[in-house]
Amino acid sequence: MGRLGERLAALRARGEKALIPFITAGDPDLGVTEALLLALADAGADAIEIGIPFSDPTADGPTIQRSSERALRGGVTLRRVLGMVKALRPRLDVPLILMGYTNSFLTMGERHFPEAAREAGVDGVITVDCPPEEEPAYFDALDACGVDAVLLVAPTTTDERLAMLAKRTRGFLYYVSLTGVTSARTTLPPHLEENLARIRKVASVPVCVGFGISTPEQATAIAKYADGVVVGSALVDRIGRAKSREEAVTEATTFVASLKAALR
Repeated sequence: MGRLGERLAALRARGEKALIPFITAGDPDLGVTEALLLALADAGADAIEIGIPFSDPTADGPTIQRSSERALRGGVTLRRVLGMVKALRPRLDVPLILMGYTNSFLTMGERHFPEAAREAGVDGVITVDCPPEEEPAYFDALDACGVDAVLLVAPTTTDERLAMLAKRTRGFLYYVSLTGVTSARTTLPPHLEENLARIRKVASVPVCVGFGISTPEQATAIAKYADGVVVGSALVDRIGRAKSREEAVTEATTFVASLKAALR
Protein backbone atom coordinates (compact mmCIF):
# COMPACT_ATOMS: atom_id res chain seq x y z
CA MET A 1 0.00 0.00 0.00
CA GLY A 2 1.34 3.41 -0.98
CA ARG A 3 1.15 6.78 0.73
CA LEU A 4 -2.35 7.50 -0.62
CA GLY A 5 -3.81 4.20 0.55
CA GLU A 6 -2.13 4.54 3.93
CA ARG A 7 -3.52 8.05 4.46
CA LEU A 8 -7.07 7.01 3.58
CA ALA A 9 -6.85 3.87 5.70
CA ALA A 10 -5.70 5.91 8.70
CA LEU A 11 -8.57 8.36 8.25
CA ARG A 12 -11.08 5.53 7.95
CA ALA A 13 -9.70 3.87 11.10
CA ARG A 14 -10.38 6.98 13.16
CA GLY A 15 -13.72 7.75 11.57
CA GLU A 16 -12.53 10.87 9.78
CA LYS A 17 -13.39 11.80 6.21
CA ALA A 18 -10.81 12.81 3.61
CA LEU A 19 -10.59 16.22 2.01
CA ILE A 20 -8.97 16.21 -1.43
CA PRO A 21 -8.71 19.69 -2.97
CA PHE A 22 -7.94 20.15 -6.67
CA ILE A 23 -5.80 22.92 -8.15
CA THR A 24 -4.57 23.44 -11.70
CA ALA A 25 -0.79 23.35 -11.98
CA GLY A 26 0.58 26.68 -13.15
CA ASP A 27 -2.52 28.76 -12.44
CA PRO A 28 -1.51 31.54 -12.38
CA ASP A 29 2.09 30.23 -12.38
CA LEU A 30 4.11 27.37 -10.92
CA GLY A 31 5.49 29.56 -8.14
CA VAL A 32 1.97 30.07 -6.81
CA THR A 33 1.23 26.36 -7.27
CA GLU A 34 4.22 25.48 -5.10
CA ALA A 35 3.03 27.89 -2.39
CA LEU A 36 -0.50 26.50 -2.65
CA LEU A 37 0.58 22.89 -2.28
CA LEU A 38 2.48 23.65 0.92
CA ALA A 39 -0.27 25.88 2.30
CA LEU A 40 -3.11 23.47 1.51
CA ALA A 41 -1.26 20.62 3.21
CA ASP A 42 -0.88 22.80 6.32
CA ALA A 43 -4.57 23.74 6.12
CA GLY A 44 -5.64 20.12 6.44
CA ALA A 45 -5.76 18.64 2.94
CA ASP A 46 -5.46 14.85 3.19
CA ALA A 47 -4.35 14.52 -0.42
CA ILE A 48 -4.13 17.03 -3.27
CA GLU A 49 -5.10 16.63 -6.89
CA ILE A 50 -2.87 18.53 -9.30
CA GLY A 51 -4.55 19.18 -12.62
CA ILE A 52 -2.32 18.99 -15.67
CA PRO A 53 -3.38 21.84 -17.98
CA PHE A 54 -4.72 20.62 -21.30
CA SER A 55 -6.05 22.40 -24.36
CA ASP A 56 -9.25 20.35 -24.59
CA PRO A 57 -10.29 19.33 -21.05
CA THR A 58 -13.58 17.69 -22.03
CA ALA A 59 -14.64 16.72 -18.49
CA ASP A 60 -14.05 20.19 -17.06
CA GLY A 61 -16.41 23.13 -16.89
CA PRO A 62 -15.63 26.79 -17.63
CA THR A 63 -13.81 27.50 -14.34
CA ILE A 64 -11.19 24.78 -14.75
CA GLN A 65 -11.02 25.31 -18.52
CA ARG A 66 -10.03 28.94 -17.92
CA SER A 67 -7.44 27.89 -15.35
CA SER A 68 -5.91 25.49 -17.92
CA GLU A 69 -5.79 28.27 -20.48
CA ARG A 70 -3.97 30.57 -18.05
CA ALA A 71 -1.46 27.85 -17.20
CA LEU A 72 -0.82 26.92 -20.83
CA ARG A 73 -0.21 30.57 -21.72
CA GLY A 74 2.45 30.52 -19.02
CA GLY A 75 4.24 27.60 -20.65
CA VAL A 76 3.32 24.91 -18.11
CA THR A 77 4.03 21.35 -19.25
CA LEU A 78 3.77 17.92 -17.67
CA ARG A 79 7.55 17.70 -17.38
CA ARG A 80 7.69 21.02 -15.54
CA VAL A 81 4.97 19.85 -13.16
CA LEU A 82 6.86 16.63 -12.44
CA GLY A 83 9.97 18.69 -11.77
CA MET A 84 8.04 20.88 -9.34
CA VAL A 85 6.67 17.85 -7.48
CA LYS A 86 10.14 16.30 -7.22
CA ALA A 87 11.59 19.53 -5.82
CA LEU A 88 8.78 19.90 -3.27
CA ARG A 89 8.57 16.29 -2.15
CA PRO A 90 11.16 16.57 0.67
CA ARG A 91 8.98 19.28 2.27
CA LEU A 92 5.60 17.74 1.54
CA ASP A 93 4.31 14.45 2.92
CA VAL A 94 0.70 14.75 1.75
CA PRO A 95 -0.23 12.33 -1.08
CA LEU A 96 -0.19 13.99 -4.51
CA ILE A 97 -2.41 12.88 -7.39
CA LEU A 98 -1.97 14.05 -10.96
CA MET A 99 -5.26 14.48 -12.81
CA GLY A 100 -5.21 14.82 -16.57
CA TYR A 101 -5.97 13.43 -19.99
CA THR A 102 -4.56 10.57 -22.04
CA ASN A 103 -2.75 12.81 -24.52
CA SER A 104 -0.84 14.56 -21.73
CA PHE A 105 0.37 11.38 -20.07
CA LEU A 106 0.87 8.95 -22.94
CA THR A 107 2.79 11.45 -25.05
CA MET A 108 5.64 10.67 -22.64
CA GLY A 109 5.14 6.95 -23.27
CA GLU A 110 2.96 4.37 -21.56
CA ARG A 111 5.96 3.09 -19.60
CA HIS A 112 8.08 6.21 -19.33
CA PHE A 113 5.40 8.38 -17.74
CA PRO A 114 4.71 5.97 -14.82
CA GLU A 115 8.47 5.77 -14.19
CA ALA A 116 8.81 9.56 -14.28
CA ALA A 117 5.82 9.93 -11.94
CA ARG A 118 7.35 7.50 -9.45
CA GLU A 119 10.73 9.26 -9.56
CA ALA A 120 9.04 12.62 -8.94
CA GLY A 121 7.17 11.32 -5.90
CA VAL A 122 3.68 11.23 -7.39
CA ASP A 123 1.35 8.93 -5.45
CA GLY A 124 -1.57 8.57 -7.84
CA VAL A 125 -2.83 9.38 -11.31
CA ILE A 126 -6.35 10.00 -12.59
CA THR A 127 -6.49 9.66 -16.37
CA VAL A 128 -9.93 11.10 -17.00
CA ASP A 129 -10.56 9.84 -20.53
CA CYS A 130 -8.78 6.47 -20.42
CA PRO A 131 -10.74 3.38 -19.35
CA PRO A 132 -8.39 0.69 -18.00
CA GLU A 133 -9.27 -1.83 -20.69
CA GLU A 134 -8.18 0.56 -23.47
CA GLU A 135 -4.55 0.91 -22.33
CA PRO A 136 -3.78 -2.17 -20.20
CA ALA A 137 0.00 -1.81 -20.58
CA TYR A 138 -0.18 1.75 -19.21
CA PHE A 139 -2.17 0.71 -16.15
CA ASP A 140 0.09 -2.28 -15.60
CA ALA A 141 3.10 0.06 -15.71
CA LEU A 142 1.52 2.34 -13.11
CA ASP A 143 0.98 -0.68 -10.87
CA ALA A 144 4.56 -1.85 -11.39
CA CYS A 145 5.84 1.60 -10.42
CA GLY A 146 3.70 1.78 -7.29
CA VAL A 147 1.67 4.72 -8.62
CA ASP A 148 -2.04 4.37 -7.83
CA ALA A 149 -4.33 4.51 -10.86
CA VAL A 150 -7.49 6.05 -9.42
CA LEU A 151 -10.53 5.14 -11.50
CA LEU A 152 -13.83 6.95 -12.01
CA VAL A 153 -17.41 5.74 -11.74
CA ALA A 154 -20.55 7.69 -12.58
CA PRO A 155 -24.27 7.48 -11.81
CA THR A 156 -24.71 5.79 -15.19
CA THR A 157 -22.09 3.07 -14.62
CA THR A 158 -23.58 -0.41 -14.97
CA ASP A 159 -23.36 -2.94 -12.15
CA GLU A 160 -21.03 -5.17 -14.18
CA ARG A 161 -18.66 -2.34 -15.00
CA LEU A 162 -18.81 -0.99 -11.45
CA ALA A 163 -17.58 -4.33 -10.13
CA MET A 164 -14.62 -4.27 -12.55
CA LEU A 165 -13.67 -0.68 -11.70
CA ALA A 166 -13.97 -1.25 -7.96
CA LYS A 167 -11.57 -4.19 -8.24
CA ARG A 168 -9.13 -2.43 -10.58
CA THR A 169 -8.86 0.99 -8.93
CA ARG A 170 -6.03 1.83 -6.57
CA GLY A 171 -6.03 4.22 -3.61
CA PHE A 172 -9.73 5.02 -3.84
CA LEU A 173 -12.68 4.91 -6.19
CA TYR A 174 -13.68 8.34 -7.48
CA TYR A 175 -17.44 8.76 -7.74
CA VAL A 176 -18.31 11.44 -10.30
CA SER A 177 -21.58 12.41 -8.69
CA LEU A 178 -23.10 14.18 -11.70
CA THR A 179 -23.25 13.55 -15.40
CA GLY A 180 -21.69 16.47 -17.24
CA VAL A 181 -18.67 18.62 -16.50
CA THR A 182 -17.07 19.98 -13.35
CA SER A 183 -18.51 23.10 -11.73
CA ALA A 184 -19.51 24.42 -8.32
CA ARG A 185 -23.20 23.82 -7.61
CA THR A 186 -25.64 24.96 -4.94
CA THR A 187 -27.49 21.67 -4.45
CA LEU A 188 -26.43 18.11 -3.73
CA PRO A 189 -26.44 15.53 -6.53
CA PRO A 190 -29.67 13.56 -6.95
CA HIS A 191 -29.87 9.98 -5.63
CA LEU A 192 -26.50 10.37 -3.87
CA GLU A 193 -27.23 8.07 -0.93
CA GLU A 194 -28.76 5.41 -3.16
CA ASN A 195 -25.89 5.47 -5.67
CA LEU A 196 -23.19 5.34 -3.01
CA ALA A 197 -24.94 2.42 -1.30
CA ARG A 198 -24.82 0.55 -4.62
CA ILE A 199 -21.10 1.29 -4.99
CA ARG A 200 -20.30 0.22 -1.44
CA LYS A 201 -21.86 -3.20 -2.01
CA VAL A 202 -19.00 -4.06 -4.37
CA ALA A 203 -16.14 -1.70 -3.39
CA SER A 204 -13.83 -2.50 -0.50
CA VAL A 205 -11.62 0.52 -1.23
CA PRO A 206 -12.51 4.03 0.02
CA VAL A 207 -15.02 5.93 -2.11
CA CYS A 208 -14.53 9.67 -2.57
CA VAL A 209 -17.07 11.98 -4.22
CA GLY A 210 -16.33 14.87 -6.55
CA PHE A 211 -17.98 17.24 -9.06
CA GLY A 212 -20.08 20.11 -7.75
CA ILE A 213 -19.07 20.34 -4.06
CA SER A 214 -18.64 23.99 -3.16
CA THR A 215 -19.40 24.57 0.55
CA PRO A 216 -18.51 23.07 3.94
CA GLU A 217 -22.20 22.21 4.40
CA GLN A 218 -22.26 20.20 1.17
CA ALA A 219 -19.04 18.45 2.14
CA THR A 220 -20.51 17.47 5.49
CA ALA A 221 -23.70 16.15 3.89
CA ILE A 222 -21.83 14.05 1.32
CA ALA A 223 -19.37 12.73 3.89
CA LYS A 224 -22.24 10.97 5.67
CA TYR A 225 -22.18 8.43 2.84
CA ALA A 226 -18.61 8.65 1.45
CA ASP A 227 -15.05 8.31 2.69
CA GLY A 228 -14.02 11.69 1.35
CA VAL A 229 -14.81 14.62 -0.89
CA VAL A 230 -12.98 16.21 -3.80
CA VAL A 231 -13.38 19.98 -4.21
CA GLY A 232 -12.16 21.59 -7.42
CA SER A 233 -14.08 24.32 -9.21
CA ALA A 234 -15.00 26.27 -6.07
CA LEU A 235 -11.34 26.38 -5.06
CA VAL A 236 -10.00 27.13 -8.54
CA ASP A 237 -12.52 29.96 -8.81
CA ARG A 238 -11.15 31.59 -5.65
CA ILE A 239 -7.61 31.33 -6.97
CA GLY A 240 -8.63 32.78 -10.33
CA ARG A 241 -10.43 35.77 -8.79
CA ALA A 242 -7.59 36.71 -6.44
CA LYS A 243 -5.96 40.07 -7.13
CA SER A 244 -2.48 38.97 -6.08
CA ARG A 245 -0.39 35.86 -5.50
CA GLU A 246 -0.65 36.37 -1.75
CA GLU A 247 -4.42 36.72 -1.89
CA ALA A 248 -4.70 33.54 -3.96
CA VAL A 249 -2.86 31.54 -1.31
CA THR A 250 -4.76 33.14 1.57
CA GLU A 251 -8.19 32.64 -0.01
CA ALA A 252 -7.44 29.04 -0.94
CA THR A 253 -6.03 28.20 2.47
CA THR A 254 -8.97 29.71 4.34
CA PHE A 255 -11.48 27.85 2.18
CA VAL A 256 -9.71 24.48 2.51
CA ALA A 257 -9.39 24.90 6.28
CA SER A 258 -13.14 25.53 6.52
CA LEU A 259 -13.88 22.41 4.47
CA LYS A 260 -11.59 20.24 6.58
CA ALA A 261 -13.08 21.56 9.80
CA ALA A 262 -16.49 20.46 8.57
CA LEU A 263 -15.22 16.92 7.94
CA ARG A 264 -13.55 16.31 11.28
